[in-house]
Amino acid sequence: MAPLEIREEHRCFGGRMGYYTHASSATGVSMNFAVYQPPQALGGVLVPALYYLAGLTCTEETFMIKAGAPRLAADLGLMLVACDTSPRGLNIPGDSDTWDFGVGAGFYLNARMLPWTRNYRMGSYVDHELPTFIEEHFPASPERRGIFGHSMGGHGALVLALRNPQHWHSVSAFSPVCHPSTVPWGEKAFGNYLGPDREQWREWDASMLMRQRPYPGEILVDQGEADPFLAAQLIPEALEAAAEASGQRLRLRRHPGYDHSYWFIQTFVEDHLRHHALQLGRVA
Repeated sequence: MAPLEIREEHRCFGGRMGYYTHASSATGVSMNFAVYQPPQALGGVLVPALYYLAGLTCTEETFMIKAGAPRLAADLGLMLVACDTSPRGLNIPGDSDTWDFGVGAGFYLNARMLPWTRNYRMGSYVDHELPTFIEEHFPASPERRGIFGHSMGGHGALVLALRNPQHWHSVSAFSPVCHPSTVPWGEKAFGNYLGPDREQWREWDASMLMRQRPYPGEILVDQGEADPFLAAQLIPEALEAAAEASGQRLRLRRHPGYDHSYWFIQTFVEDHLRHHALQLGRVA
């Protein structure tokens, strides 16, 4: 069993909040992640695990601190897992020049281009390595695994679930980058990580994937209508069109007055946790 480094742990709503580090073979560096174990897990019960992917510039701490999710996770018997948003400490030329590419902006894909291909493999990390590690070290059920995220992380959650639906048994997203092949954030990331061949981009674009092979369950997406990135970066209408074309069950809710912040996430996070608990089977 690979070693687990405990950075800090705290009792929280009858369960345990912890921050951890482990050596990753997928990224080639140590990766940080956070886990909230509900009271049921501390009692030795294998519980459903819900993985959260954060957005640009965030870390494994952002969701656990800002979203207000642990109280409900304790009631529902859900384990929450949040990972970092990219490898860190590599000092690759250009990895810290801008806020929307490189460090803090791994886009949950597997890079194909140098100098990124060795370490920027967040797709494999989230899809395979992290769940395997969590299930080795924590009482998480491998048969009940959900994924959700925000913005860049919403993109990651949708893409990984669509690419590997047998591995992810529920999925949802807040304000996801729905069609990254056609927006500035995605074009920058995909062009550098994946290269100029846009055919290679299709396998990491949720709208394109959904048209080809819909996810077998219902997908919940929440989007604020006052989000400053809505028109230029997120374009949820592309996801709606893909769902209509493929028959995907998509519940995309638009909320007047809400923006891109964690205040928006706090407002609707209960709906997402209940969506996943229904799909995964709550313990409580």
